[in-house]
Amino acid sequence: MLSYSKVSLPLVRKFKTSFGTQLTRDAIIFMYQDGEIEAFSEAVTDDDPFYSYEDNSTVMYIVRKYLADIFTPEMEPEKFNEKASKIRGHNMAKGALEMLLWDINSKREGKPLYRFIGKSRGYAEVGISIGMSSIDDEIETVAQSLKMGYRRIKVKIEKGFDVQILSAIREKFGNIPLSADANQAYSREDFDTLKEIDKFNLLYLEQPLPLEDIRGHALLRKKIETPICLDESIISTEAAVNAIESEAVDVINIKPGRVGGFHNSIDIMEKARGNGIDVWIGGMLETGVGRSYNISLASSSLVTMAGDTSPNSRYFNEDITNETFTMQDGIIKPFERAGIGVSINLKFLKKMEKEGGRIID
Repeated sequence: MLSYSKVSLPLVRKFKTSFGTQLTRDAIIFMYQDGEIEAFSEAVTDDDPFYSYEDNSTVMYIVRKYLADIFTPEMEPEKFNEKASKIRGHNMAKGALEMLLWDINSKREGKPLYRFIGKSRGYAEVGISIGMSSIDDEIETVAQSLKMGYRRIKVKIEKGFDVQILSAIREKFGNIPLSADANQAYSREDFDTLKEIDKFNLLYLEQPLPLEDIRGHALLRKKIETPICLDESIISTEAAVNAIESEAVDVINIKPGRVGGFHNSIDIMEKARGNGIDVWIGGMLETGVGRSYNISLASSSLVTMAGDTSPNSRYFNEDITNETFTMQDGIIKPFERAGIGVSINLKFLKKMEKEGGRIID
């Protein structure tokens, strides 16, 4: 049986980016059960189409109308991708069911997901992504994060809130591992402003221009010294290859739920590393379900930089999973149980559920 549950979890603190301010994580959780195996996955969409044209409504429409007819629990993820390829776009919907198959298959083999994937170091290096607030508040958050052991600090920036916050952090903390994420807040007219960022010696500047403007990123990369990281532009394997061949990128942020799942993610990782491009695994404020997938993939030896997947407690006072991740010395280890390694707190899930039901009997 394939079913779903849509839940709304309040965030510990608001998360502000150039897209807007998020107060809750409105997540669709997919569940498969056949008597022997219980498997779970999470769509990385939200209720609103501000981050992407895909949102929770489009995911449920595509899953019900098209992907449910393709999905069978016996199939390999690669076979699912092959059948789903006739549907244009909608990689977040595809990714939710493709990743569910990874949980099913790894549980059938009795292996933790990270071992099932292979090429694992057995741990993920962890950085933190800090939403926009006042400079004083961000300085305090950076101080706390460094004390907790995070291996990389990333702050959100936008026009009018860039040089100021980066200057304040460098002045206070010196040459800590620091990056900045613009979430597409700039345009080609802002190259001079972005050139100023060179003086802060960042690990990378993430997604400064609109996701479609690969040519613009290539031009910017020639004008500034700060490495360019692409995030929102990487919506598929084809998009990643285009960015690499266009010489528009130094670092790729892979979000598995956005690129169609693990098979595509691994393909992108291999192509990136083969071209000398650094790789890290990003997050989408996932619950413990999606977080488990991210940690498993982030433990891959193909990953070269610390990611964004913090412990559950960074975002939620209470999560829908019984097991939660902890960090020690900037490292999170995947769970050793078969599959994604977490189980669902059904009582809390039902408490936070906004809707749910069966998709396939």
